[in-house]
Amino acid sequence: MSERLPQDPGAQQAASAAEAALPEHAETAPAPAAPSVPAPAAPEGFTTDSADTWHRVHPVSPLVRGWIAVAAVIFIFGRNSLDSLFSGGWQDGEAVTGGTPVLFILIVVGSAVVIFGVAFFLSWRFTRYQVTDENVHINSGIIFRQQRRARIDRVQAIDVIQPLLARAFGLAELKFDVADGGKSAIKLSFLKLAEAKRLRAAILARAAGVTMDPDQPMNVQEAPETQLLALPPRRIIGAAFFSSTTVVAVVFIAGAVVAVTRTGEFAIFLGFFPLFIGVFASYWKTITNDLNFRVASSPDGVRLHYGLLETRSQTIPPGRVQAVSISQGPVWRPFGWYRVQVNVAGYGDDSSGSSRSVVLPVGTEAEVMAVLGLVFPDPGVERPFDVFAAGLRGVGADEGFVHSPRAARWVDPISWRHNAFRATATALLCRRGRFFRSLQVVPHERTQSLGLRQGPLMARLGLVNFELHSTVGPIRPGVHHLSTANGLELFDEQSARAATARRIQRSEKWLQAKQTLPEEPHHGD
Repeated sequence: MSERLPQDPGAQQAASAAEAALPEHAETAPAPAAPSVPAPAAPEGFTTDSADTWHRVHPVSPLVRGWIAVAAVIFIFGRNSLDSLFSGGWQDGEAVTGGTPVLFILIVVGSAVVIFGVAFFLSWRFTRYQVTDENVHINSGIIFRQQRRARIDRVQAIDVIQPLLARAFGLAELKFDVADGGKSAIKLSFLKLAEAKRLRAAILARAAGVTMDPDQPMNVQEAPETQLLALPPRRIIGAAFFSSTTVVAVVFIAGAVVAVTRTGEFAIFLGFFPLFIGVFASYWKTITNDLNFRVASSPDGVRLHYGLLETRSQTIPPGRVQAVSISQGPVWRPFGWYRVQVNVAGYGDDSSGSSRSVVLPVGTEAEVMAVLGLVFPDPGVERPFDVFAAGLRGVGADEGFVHSPRAARWVDPISWRHNAFRATATALLCRRGRFFRSLQVVPHERTQSLGLRQGPLMARLGLVNFELHSTVGPIRPGVHHLSTANGLELFDEQSARAATARRIQRSEKWLQAKQTLPEEPHHGD
């Protein structure tokens, strides 16, 4: 395997060459274009915290975090006490529980509750946070102290999360990720919902490069948002049942029926009981996570709102999306449904089953185009709808896609005609798969490194796999089974495109860039 890192000359210069593509996309695609929301005026003086100014989370936070532990202690000891009481009786006028006095049980339970309460109080007492112009600081711990710091300019996304019990108290958890693969996500649990939103707005304002005036203190107001689309509940429920989980469940149930028919032992169904529980849990998790899914646009970036029991308000600032994937399985194809995921530095690989990387759990082709207009506003091509539609449908060499040669049928007889790539002025499009289709979009400036892989058989056939390395996430961009000549050419051209794009990419402070770019003249138009 050979690899090359795109060169980065150091200082990033703002460029305006890609500003005009979004209106063109809106005219070509029948999907609704991303609404234009004016950038908010710079907050006039939200004061930052000094070195001696610290804040505490809400006093009810320990109860919201630790109520399960207290309830577990009360349940275990209470159940055992009742069982022993009914099995014990009375002796010398005193109730006994299997030889243990009821008073002793009450003392143990009461002591456990008091100990937990003191521990939760101390945890709250020693947890403090501070927001400065450059960093967010969180100090916590009683015996083992922990000091956390995150640079605001490295914040990749911010979530406002409300678990069920927190919603009862009007509280929310603020979680923001930095660009380290999800290992150092910082959480503030819990704040009043209004305070969490205000703090999110303040952090995003700083990350965007908005100038603060400490002489005129006022609260930072949350940026307005315009809803782009809302998924109907019937589609969320239908997508959950028309999924690979249902296919697996049907296969196992059919196997159980055949086994019972041949053996006559109905007890075989009991062995599949854990499977039924797992399938039901999968349906329940998918539906409760995705219900009330809404997508909105704002100057802060892409806003996602979803959840039934635990609600989440997720904000992805502009320019933080590293890669986009649109996928479709064979079960969804008759309905025309697609799933859109993103790689965001700080989210990690979602190995825990989280849905944070999903920006559209189930959508039509028009909705996919609308979401692409938010997370990838400059497609860098004249007819974006036609190009992306050809990529989604995965057919032949339409719209300039370069696909695998006929020699690839010996190693990939099913989908070799569907593996292809297309480079636009701003991104590389990679498509793959026949039954499970996928279109991956990687902006040139977000290319981390490139690679070519070739085994002995592929070398014999003159084939090579092209790999485009992104940040840690669910998307692994690449093109399978290209001809060696096309692979080498793509390797060299993509390396040059990535280096050029990183030289001219806009500032990470997106509102600051918008304030300065219009004054610079355009050259070469």
